Amino acid sequence: MSLSTKEYFIRETYKSIKRNGLMSLASVSTVALSLLVLGMFLLIFINTNNLAQYLESQVQITVYMEDSVEAPGLSDMKQTLENLPGVLSVTEVSKQEALSRFKERLGQQEKLLHSLGTDNPFPNSFEVQVDRPDRINELAPQIHEMEGVETAKFGQEIVEHIFQMTKILRIGGVVLVILLALATLFIIANTIRLTVFARRKEVNIMKYVGATDWFIRWPFILEGMTLGFFGALIANFVINGTYAALLSRIYATLAFLPMVPAYPMLTYVDISIILAGTAIGAAGSYISLRKFLKV
Repeated sequence: MSLSTKEYFIRETYKSIKRNGLMSLASVSTVALSLLVLGMFLLIFINTNNLAQYLESQVQITVYMEDSVEAPGLSDMKQTLENLPGVLSVTEVSKQEALSRFKERLGQQEKLLHSLGTDNPFPNSFEVQVDRPDRINELAPQIHEMEGVETAKFGQEIVEHIFQMTKILRIGGVVLVILLALATLFIIANTIRLTVFARRKEVNIMKYVGATDWFIRWPFILEGMTLGFFGALIANFVINGTYAALLSRIYATLAFLPMVPAYPMLTYVDISIILAGTAIGAAGSYISLRKFLKV
């Protein structure tokens, strides 16, 4: 493709957008709205996946020791647990610390413990964090058989429910993003089809005088890419402002929620939206033009 041909395509793209200003504005608005919905759902999917990872990371094995195990035995046990494959960290919880945690949970009902007097019913224990949630089923029985261990618990039913929920969240999120992307392509393609339909006579004339299909296509494809690009910019502007405001509100009221920080995540989302908008604009023009090239 020669330089003069490229310049011709660019000029035609600019003229077409300027000449069909109202239609171009409608196309940009439709692209922006469609990509805004897609981008918002993408942010929801990213944060849902982050929540799933957070829930999985909170799953741990609690190892309760027998009361007969003294300090040297506890130290040896901690080292043994740390050397197990897949173990990330081992936190020792003394009898006194376990009692203090329980008092905090009781809150104003702490007086219920007064009947215990100076007795402390809680054993020494260890909290074991692993690298993968599926290691828990493998390690818990192994730890339970170790000398000095009274029991090793990890809330099997709760863990299984968490794994099922996170799997559903991930699979459902991917499926919905794909369906939403296809719906966005359909909407944008039909919007651009209106622009092409308004210029169908121009396409027919060019076809009759001997212009090749790609010579006719390129100005329309560039126009679709341009409309998609500007629609994506508008969508990104709204997405960034909305997410920043949402994060500010959540940090002020629900600080415990594990939200993904705005940056660099939004940078990747912005780039993805721009690439998607440009690609969908080009694809929409290509798809819409096929019918009118059959002369």
